[in-house]
Amino acid sequence: MRHRFTHAVHQLENIVFRFPRAILTAIFLVTVFFALKVPGLQIYTAFEDLLPQNHPYIQLHNEIRGSFGGASQIVVALEVEDGTIFTNETLSRLHRLTQAVDNLSSVNHNQVSSLAHRTVRKIWLTESGEMISRLYYDPTQPKLGIEELEALKNDVMANSRVYGLLVSPDLKSALIKAQLNEADDIDYGKTFAELQAVRAAEATDGVRIHATGNPVLIGWVYTYLPQIVQIFLYTLALMVALLVMYFRRLYGVLLPLLGIVVSSIWGLGFISLMGWNLDPLNLVIPFLIAARAMSHSIQLVERYYFELGRTNSSRQAARNAFDDLFRPGSLAIAVDATGILVLALGAAPINTKMGYYAGFWAFTVVFTVLLVVPLLLLVLPQPRVRAERSSILRKLVVRVFGVVGHRSGSIAVLAGAAVLVTTGAWLSLGVQIGEAEPGSPLLYPQHDYNVSSRAINHSFPGSEELYVVARTADKGGLKNPEVLRAIESFQKAMLNDPNVGGTKALPGLIRSVNGLIHNTDPRWNQIPSDPNEIGGLMFTFMAASPIPGALNEYTNTDENLANVVFFYKDHQAQTIDRAIALAKEGIAAPASKAPGLSIELAGGMIGVNAAINDAVRHDNFLIVPLVLALSFAFVWAFYGSLHAGWLMVLPMLFATVMTYAYMSVQRIGMNVNTVPVIAVGIGVGIDYAIYIMNRIREEMAALQDLRQAVLKAIATTGFAVSFTATTLIAGVVMWILLSDLRFQSDAALLLSLMLILNVVAAMLLVPAWVMIFKPRFITAVYLDEDQVLQVREPEPQGPGGVAVVQAA
Repeated sequence: MRHRFTHAVHQLENIVFRFPRAILTAIFLVTVFFALKVPGLQIYTAFEDLLPQNHPYIQLHNEIRGSFGGASQIVVALEVEDGTIFTNETLSRLHRLTQAVDNLSSVNHNQVSSLAHRTVRKIWLTESGEMISRLYYDPTQPKLGIEELEALKNDVMANSRVYGLLVSPDLKSALIKAQLNEADDIDYGKTFAELQAVRAAEATDGVRIHATGNPVLIGWVYTYLPQIVQIFLYTLALMVALLVMYFRRLYGVLLPLLGIVVSSIWGLGFISLMGWNLDPLNLVIPFLIAARAMSHSIQLVERYYFELGRTNSSRQAARNAFDDLFRPGSLAIAVDATGILVLALGAAPINTKMGYYAGFWAFTVVFTVLLVVPLLLLVLPQPRVRAERSSILRKLVVRVFGVVGHRSGSIAVLAGAAVLVTTGAWLSLGVQIGEAEPGSPLLYPQHDYNVSSRAINHSFPGSEELYVVARTADKGGLKNPEVLRAIESFQKAMLNDPNVGGTKALPGLIRSVNGLIHNTDPRWNQIPSDPNEIGGLMFTFMAASPIPGALNEYTNTDENLANVVFFYKDHQAQTIDRAIALAKEGIAAPASKAPGLSIELAGGMIGVNAAINDAVRHDNFLIVPLVLALSFAFVWAFYGSLHAGWLMVLPMLFATVMTYAYMSVQRIGMNVNTVPVIAVGIGVGIDYAIYIMNRIREEMAALQDLRQAVLKAIATTGFAVSFTATTLIAGVVMWILLSDLRFQSDAALLLSLMLILNVVAAMLLVPAWVMIFKPRFITAVYLDEDQVLQVREPEPQGPGGVAVVQAA
């Protein structure tokens, strides 16, 4: 079978070189087709894409977000430095700010709450026994006097649904909460720009206006898009400079850049053609794929100039470079593309789409680089053959990595790698699934968003909410006293968590209204034993408010669905894990049982992130092992050797374990954004390893000396690998130095580490393993009947017996 495969590939190579202009024309037309689609590409964040839609928490979230709210909540706080908020000036500012937030694009006007909003009202019992309500603050009334302001403050402090939740206990801050309509296409950029304009308009000395919430976070990310474009341009300029320094020849500079451009057009055009979007946080992935196209171009051009110096024939040099690199290059690209395609098995739609478009993009390099570059070198005028020039860098690469040319050096390398992998595997156990610190890791700790989050969480129970739904089998089931007491028992169990800042649910409202109609006598703050009385209290509360839907934040119109809210100060992995674990214990507790009652998890920001963390855990344990397994299978099939498959997995395994160890030490959490970075980074390593292994195999067939074959591979392909890796790392480093988005900087640092580990593994582990274990697929190279091995003339030997290589 392998023989037939090799024969078919060789025939394909003959056809390619028989019709070079026709193939180049076809690729050009496809490029034009995709180029016409690129202008329609959209770059934005779709919150729905982050959610694993099959997870029960997300299904509950989708059910209740229209009535109780979801994870797209804006939280704004007005804080005064001196005194309290109970001044005419501050209350007027709070009202203007509340109205402005209510008027933001995509805001659900029925899910806005603030001391100055129509939905938050003072309720009291008149002397005639009538329950009525009014606004706490009415902007149409004249300025309040000192006594009236004091009375307003006392009214607020007497209402547990306002004091502590919407007004801070120290009376210096007031909250405004607004839910966005998640069912609509939210324009986060527009909504955020409007919010920032409101904050700027109301800013003044002695007053701080904070803003947090997922829509605010996404809005901040959008503001960095111009900077991201700048970094792309700087990166491109740096890569051009490195290519000029390395090749100092026109083809050596233009053709790798052409590989980036053409592959990018195909990839971006495909995304637009499918109607998908690019998420700003994941732009580093397309960048890395495009840069990999340049790496394959460099390998081809490097081999072309080497063959040109040997044969003095451009046509023969192009053909030799193609014959030598098309098959291993195609294997490396196929493994890359398959490894990325595995992302499509992820639970979150964002990874599914990325798996498809990034996998396609990676695979197109076969056409846009492995075919285009050799064929262009074939049809373009032959460059002048230059005399061999020495290279200090090349000698340095041979000296550093040539240690594996000796058995003792190889043993030391493998032993050192074993120690590192063992230590790294132990450290990897500490990697957290989810966020590893408070606030958002997308932004730096002193960013306005994280400063706002800290300020709000310091003054209030918490900006992160967990929604737990209590559902009864029958309509009106929430009027059952046993049901309300079971819900209250569940709340008490959850309050054992020190991270819970507070809770809000129907039982608390019933107790409050019951005490209110009994002249605020605290002895009546209890749940009645008669369902009719409970129903009367609910009706009384609704009737007291002229605003429809007064109970909407607590229950639905059928009164069989209640929202139980818990407030948290962060959504770190440990906070979420503890909250969900306690909730499950509380649901199972006998005191939380009642006839016809079921308590279901989970909505709000905490519930949504719990589902996302579950999906990340699933994806991580599925995708990474599957990438390694598929890489092994591809290489095994290609070379017909289990040893070859293992030899490719070895460097990938080393780089992966060490990457996880680094994440554990640096407290970088595993989340929906880091999983694709790791999956793509793993695939990069196999390119280097395949090129090194294949070159050792070629040189072994020609030299029949394993040590010389290893050293020759390091001096030639190894040097090209070192340069391509240096170019990639230099490009990625630009994100570390220039990006104000912490996630992109951290992801770039993570990718840089993975690139370095992959290069070290390919240049040291692979040759060292070959030297020690002498795998038969390398030492017993055979010729297929349709292959003619070109026996090249012995080349002059340099110091240490290493063949002197034609300079690029």
